Amino acid sequence: MVPDVSLIRAAVARAHRVVFFTGAGVSAESGVATFRGAGGLWEAYRPEELASPSAFRADPLLVWRFYDHRRQKALQAHPNPGHHAIAAFVARWRAAGRSAAIVTQNVDDLHERAGADAVHLHGRLFEVRCTGCGRVTADRRAPMPGLDGGSLPECVCGGVLRPNIVWFGEHLDPRDLEAAYGLVSKADVLFVVGTSAVVWPAAGLVPHARRAGATIIEVNPEDTDASDQCAFTVRAPSGQALPVLLDVEPA
Repeated sequence: MVPDVSLIRAAVARAHRVVFFTGAGVSAESGVATFRGAGGLWEAYRPEELASPSAFRADPLLVWRFYDHRRQKALQAHPNPGHHAIAAFVARWRAAGRSAAIVTQNVDDLHERAGADAVHLHGRLFEVRCTGCGRVTADRRAPMPGLDGGSLPECVCGGVLRPNIVWFGEHLDPRDLEAAYGLVSKADVLFVVGTSAVVWPAAGLVPHARRAGATIIEVNPEDTDASDQCAFTVRAPSGQALPVLLDVEPA
């Protein structure tokens, strides 16, 4: 993998507060299509055509059919060894009286299905929000009833439901952003896993953690915008690297 594995494991073992910042690459290892690059979910459309408030106003049925497809694909996916390694580590660290947390840019629930809670910066694929009353509810229906017949899902108040996703042109939920920055500001170790670190304000978590004194460890097969800020870089998929790096006990 890399010659620094023993140093990484030692740094992790000493850490009292560990945060995992995960991106699309982690879910891609489970077969969930990414947003960018060949084969990405945006390949046939411009992002503005599917993931923006204006797109939903212009053609809500097209947007819902796209997200319905995403929901079906996500339900078919399963947590991979990277998800499981993180979840097991979080449980072990908390049981030892230490702190471990996940902040994710992913909207699927693969971290949760592996057994760990996460702060979701960009929303949740299996939640819906009413465009009328604003009510947010869990909803795992896929396929969504009525879409094939041209009907949009409705709230109990009669308002049209939309995916509870942070779309282009929308602000992140300030509560989630505050929680994420609060976690990384206290982290001894920050893992940056499977993210290109180009989407702001989420990408700001990495320099913020560095200024706060965290040891930053990147796990990604490719160089990213965050690479030069990391103390260690592991050029491997998360499902290959994390089971090795996280197989440690608190020192």
